[in-house]
Amino acid sequence: MKFKILEHKADLKIKVFGKTKKELFENAMIGMQKAGKYERKAEGKSSKVKIEIKSVDLLSLLVDFLSEILYLIETKKLVFEKVKFKKFSDNEIEATLIGKELKRMGVHIKGVTYHDLKILQKNGKFEAEILFDI
Repeated sequence: MKFKILEHKADLKIKVFGKTKKELFENAMIGMQKAGKYERKAEGKSSKVKIEIKSVDLLSLLVDFLSEILYLIETKKLVFEKVKFKKFSDNEIEATLIGKELKRMGVHIKGVTYHDLKILQKNGKFEAEILFDI
């Protein structure tokens, strides 16, 4: 299981899993888009977008990464399906996002919050709970 959508009274919450931190971040991106019911067009060629993000720590990096994805969805009208990391540390990412044109957005996710945000390592795997403002 890559992610699951959790119940929340007013906002949107997901729990994400990954064997590595990189996989956790990619699954968080996919989970956020699925939870928001963002659909991509089946046809058409894939687009690539390069990103560079620096943050103070891993939690901030996750928030900044997902916030950048939301910004790109809004401005480029793309839904992303893959991340190719060139550089990844606990406070910096350089990557190429691969996506296709946005067909439909079900829920407008306004932002990624720090509320109850945590990244845990259990049995050699990573998991995170992320709350989105809708």
